[in-house]
Amino acid sequence: MKRNILNMLLAVSLIAGSGVTAVAPRTAEAASSSSSSIQILLDGYPLATTVSPVIIQNTTLVPFRTISEALGVSVTWNASNKTIQAVKEQGGIRTEVLLTLDSKQAVVNGKSVSLTVAPRSISGSTVIPLSFFSQQFGAQVQWDQATKTVSITSPKRDMYTLGFYAFSSISDAPAIPTLDAVAFGWSRIDENGTFTQSGKDFKLPQPLGEITADTLIADASEAGTTPYLMVYSSDVKGELTKIVENTESRQQAISDMIAAAKDKEFSGILLDFEGLGLTTDKAATRSSFNAFVKQLAQETRSSGLKLALALHPLNSSYQGYDYKTLGELADELIIMAYDYQTKSGGSTGNEAAPEPISKVDEAIRLALQETDKGKLILGLNLHSENAASVTKLIGLAKRYDLKGIALWRLGLISADEWSSLRQSVEFKS
Repeated sequence: MKRNILNMLLAVSLIAGSGVTAVAPRTAEAASSSSSSIQILLDGYPLATTVSPVIIQNTTLVPFRTISEALGVSVTWNASNKTIQAVKEQGGIRTEVLLTLDSKQAVVNGKSVSLTVAPRSISGSTVIPLSFFSQQFGAQVQWDQATKTVSITSPKRDMYTLGFYAFSSISDAPAIPTLDAVAFGWSRIDENGTFTQSGKDFKLPQPLGEITADTLIADASEAGTTPYLMVYSSDVKGELTKIVENTESRQQAISDMIAAAKDKEFSGILLDFEGLGLTTDKAATRSSFNAFVKQLAQETRSSGLKLALALHPLNSSYQGYDYKTLGELADELIIMAYDYQTKSGGSTGNEAAPEPISKVDEAIRLALQETDKGKLILGLNLHSENAASVTKLIGLAKRYDLKGIALWRLGLISADEWSSLRQSVEFKS
């Protein structure tokens, strides 16, 4: 049974850098603890740590650097005076904590605070009280004795949010002012390789009373929400390959997209080009798509438009996407870390199962090897997720300090999912 931890310790793991001498082996009291059986969950998903958690004098200690960085806390280790500085800024509020090895006195925003247990070194790592840490930085902690699991819930964080809006998303239109950006999916490259805003599923919506495409875009801009023209296409019949590999087709598509974006007063273009690199030569497809995006980036920039790309994850079957180059060309990259599986588990009817979070975790880590985290946005397919899985996915975006999250799509988000989103993310008002 889970209960709030009142007297637990968070271990703060600082792997000493160059010039720091090695510390003595683990003490006898630490060695006698049941460290190997303790698991740490952060927002419901296991957190890998540099050293195993330990229990000393009925107090659980866990690696600090790993957890603090996952919670967005900056850590500095001063080897000369053996002090730790932990700093976090959120919503204009700065929290600074100073800790000294083997001292029970901490300093929080300039004021002295007593600790239950002094920070200490264990196998080259510095550990500090968990309850103290959570109180200062807003994390919630629970302990499950039966499973020996420490569950940490990260505090609500101000994150960039982007919503996808289809012509059937009107039910969630009131949420637009709370988002940082909205991609209106009203255009596509059709099977003939032609840009259109009057296709079957991606088209300009008909007026609904006083609500029109123009008013939705204008209202978004007025609220400070960036309106993107989303352009969808897939390579089912090779239409994308034709465009990206043919100079004339490429130029026509780019000219049509920019003209449409400027005509409706969008602030940018978001490409959702799917299916590249499944059956074609991977290297050639990446090169051609890079050239397409480079030309589009040049022309959007000269037109005063932003450019965003929604991309298949690097651990998908579609290998036509060069995250490194595309990240340098575009303002934002959305990792479409979904569709790894079809119906499974407890799914029934048309209900889809949540994505395997280990695959999403892998997709993020692979993207971070190629692209700056400040440009990466984690896409959430709300059609297949639920309130609990949404919390885990947002937790991953926080853990890796990504720019934000993208919601596919408005009109599909349940009340429970909205509740989870608002408990985890500080939306703009």
